[in-house]
Amino acid sequence: MMHILVVDDQALNRILLQRLLTQEGYTVSLAYNGVAALKILSQTPIDIVLLDVVMPIMDGFETAKIIKQRFNDIHLPIIFITALDDHASFERCLAVGGDDFIQKPFEKVILHAKIKAHCRTRELSKKANQQKILLEEHQNQREREYEIIEHIFNNSLENQDQFKTHLDFNLSPATMFNGDMFLVAQSPIGNLYCMLGDFTGHGLAAAIGALPASRVFYTMVKKGMAVHDIARELNLLLYNLLPGHMFCAATIIELSASGKSISAWLGGLPDTYLIDKQGNLKKTLESQHMALGILNNQEFEHEVIHFEVNEQTRLVLATDGIIETTNKQGVFFSEQRFIETLKLNPMISSENIVNSVSQFADGTKQQDDISIVLLNCLPLSVKPEPREAFSKLAFNMSLSLDSKQIKNTDPVYDLVNMLSSISGLKAHRANIFLLLSEAYNNALDHGVLKLDSQLKTQDDGFFKYYELRAKKLAELSNAKLSIEVSYCPDSLNLYFIICDSGCGYTHQQDTLFNDAAEFGRGLSLLDEIAQRVTYNSSGNQVEMCYKLS
Repeated sequence: MMHILVVDDQALNRILLQRLLTQEGYTVSLAYNGVAALKILSQTPIDIVLLDVVMPIMDGFETAKIIKQRFNDIHLPIIFITALDDHASFERCLAVGGDDFIQKPFEKVILHAKIKAHCRTRELSKKANQQKILLEEHQNQREREYEIIEHIFNNSLENQDQFKTHLDFNLSPATMFNGDMFLVAQSPIGNLYCMLGDFTGHGLAAAIGALPASRVFYTMVKKGMAVHDIARELNLLLYNLLPGHMFCAATIIELSASGKSISAWLGGLPDTYLIDKQGNLKKTLESQHMALGILNNQEFEHEVIHFEVNEQTRLVLATDGIIETTNKQGVFFSEQRFIETLKLNPMISSENIVNSVSQFADGTKQQDDISIVLLNCLPLSVKPEPREAFSKLAFNMSLSLDSKQIKNTDPVYDLVNMLSSISGLKAHRANIFLLLSEAYNNALDHGVLKLDSQLKTQDDGFFKYYELRAKKLAELSNAKLSIEVSYCPDSLNLYFIICDSGCGYTHQQDTLFNDAAEFGRGLSLLDEIAQRVTYNSSGNQVEMCYKLS
């Protein structure tokens, strides 16, 4: 119920108004001058003030002016009680903040009508003020969240400026926060890791997932984990963290410290391009997997591709914001236009590319985050850092796999996990994984299953190749594969021997494929990473020596 303050120096008027108002159910407080009224207002929530004009100590004009100044958060109606009837007095009442008039002597019907009208106004003002408070709280909370996220984002991106020779990138968010994510870090043995990710949507909601993902990425690179390990761990994190409709399309790259080889996990982003310094396309790398956060840990596909590079090549990564940019006619920038843009200038910069996209858009509002990364395939210096001491205990281990085990196990992944647990070897996990996976997959695909990589040159060649691989693997019988590993602490060497029961695969065949091929380069990568690689005469056994120091 409304609380009304009656301010009048005449006791008879106060008592009369109190009786009329309490009969209608209103709560009434009384004051005999302006000073007393202000004291009551400071102590009690009042909804309407009935204010006499002529009073001692502080009259109605002065009181009304102070009330409007002090209690202006919510509209507080002031109805003047006056016997004055001249226009000058009425104008002065309005000038000091009065909202209405009731002339003496009081008319009951008019009094109640005006009270009810101003009650409605007061209620509307209360609701409006509540909404204002809620909006302010929401705005303040949002600003605090933005400040926190901006601070974390700035810290997350601090490594990027350390690799200016190798990386040229540009991230242009569609809103204040970027749903695209670019992370960079160097492993203990000097390999450079990059991750370009694109979360569902854009803005703050999309950016939230980047924060925990960046922590996982940096932590795992610092431990020397392999690309497939990072992809698997990020997928598990985002699968458990994000709602069902959100995911992160991503490309994760590892450039060897020598600058001569790349390992890549490709999940959902547009094609990655390997170009020369003139911008000519040398290789197209299509997405191999679903985006991070969609599949559970058992369904997740961690396979990584490996290929050789040199100082004349650059890797181009981009999110779909570039190729899906439209102009005023609704035409897409497109993959073909993107490829042609790469050839506009020698050593084209990310800024040049983004400017070309902006010119094409011709003022059309940016609808999605736009990110472009150019990786120059150059050698890296290894920062001297304290490392875990190498084990002083020599060891040998061997695995012998029959057809059933070949079909149902991933021996490379399990073996790399075992080796990584040995003191000093964890930092070399990525290189150990690459050596074992390339040698093992070569022995399985070409030695045991007798698959021919030339099949990949046909239309839908990769799909046909892996379809045939799955079929032959399901039918496999009477096959054997063995893996032997030995460690010499004196020379800090790891030795690997992979042998298959197939008819052999000549490693010279690897040289038949040109540099632009998307396959057939695995064996030459072994020569790049290992200190020594040798094959037996029949081609069904490979021996590798990897130097840990």
